[in-house]
Amino acid sequence: MTPRGRFLLATLSGLVLAGLVHIGVVLVIPSLSETDALSRARTSESLDHAMPVYTLATGDNPSPAEAWLPIPDPAVAVGICAYDLADGPMRVSARAGPLMLSLAVHGRRGAFYAVTDQAAVRGALDLVVLTRAQYDQALADADENDVSRDVRIVAPERKGYVVVRVIAALPSQRPAANAAVQAVSCTVDSPAEDTKAGG
Repeated sequence: MTPRGRFLLATLSGLVLAGLVHIGVVLVIPSLSETDALSRARTSESLDHAMPVYTLATGDNPSPAEAWLPIPDPAVAVGICAYDLADGPMRVSARAGPLMLSLAVHGRRGAFYAVTDQAAVRGALDLVVLTRAQYDQALADADENDVSRDVRIVAPERKGYVVVRVIAALPSQRPAANAAVQAVSCTVDSPAEDTKAGG
């Protein structure tokens, strides 16, 4: 092999090796990080309502209480509910109001379900996040005559979190947006309640 050929082979080998190392590091970082979104969300597990993550500035509250979002939207109040399905299915309940509300369910690998208040039935939006085994058990226990408005979501992982977002189009709506985030209920479903959830 000529010197030029050896140089090209060494260069290509180095580039391939550098690319593999880069991909490996990117894939490993989430599992090694102690300050990722899931880890930060875990502090909300003991609460029965959404924990405000980014509150909109109002006359009484000129600055957000806890803003760890990298680039917060100044018109969107954000809350979070963490869950561990080993404790049971997680029920997230929200009431539709004049402000647009959305819920997004995340696992460690990213969001896997999202819904807005446009899907609310009679002003209520109820999500139940379950494992596959919990979902199968709830289906087996369900009463055929029981009509439910719950939306069941099978989570790909046992641990995750739900992000609540409420949009305030006008500065005067900011207090209402902050209150709407905190009004979202996040509770562990008891087995009796879960068997009533519809498919």
